[in-house]
Amino acid sequence: MIENRKHLGLAKIGFLCLVVVIWIIPFAASAQEVAVGQATATVQAVLAVTSVQDLNFGNVLQGVPSSADIDVVAEAADFSVTGSGGAEVALYLQLPEYLWNSTNTDRMQISFSSTDCEIDANIGTAATKVAPVVADPYNLPATALHATNNILHVYLAGTVYPAVDQAVGAYSADIVLTAAYTGN
Repeated sequence: MIENRKHLGLAKIGFLCLVVVIWIIPFAASAQEVAVGQATATVQAVLAVTSVQDLNFGNVLQGVPSSADIDVVAEAADFSVTGSGGAEVALYLQLPEYLWNSTNTDRMQISFSSTDCEIDANIGTAATKVAPVVADPYNLPATALHATNNILHVYLAGTVYPAVDQAVGAYSADIVLTAAYTGN
């Protein structure tokens, strides 16, 4: 019997604890608030850089410097950059110091002045530029792609200096344009 009383006493204490817990839970829950936030991201279009037109000096004479005109479609180099409209891109031109003949036995000096490059964020050609910005080809500014056409063009001119005894033949060198999103 004493043992039953102990069990009965423990049962009362357990029941009382259960009542207290049930009574406290609503008060504890009302002291909390919940907010829901979201993680968001917008994936931008992949940048595409295309060489539309090579820098073309045409036929040059030994010992006579020759320049390509930035406003002539057949002469000016034209690179297009496409991607996410309105996004800013950093641009870098890797420019050669020399053009080499096909056998790599002779070279011709090439140079670029601080006004031999133009950037135009419009669809067009060297002859139909809309709002070109003159840029130093060795230090191109970050530029936004056209907001609706998703494009910009980089035009490049330059000058070659054939030696008086320049070997006859075709000469070439790579011009590389690198573009990368700046995040702006």
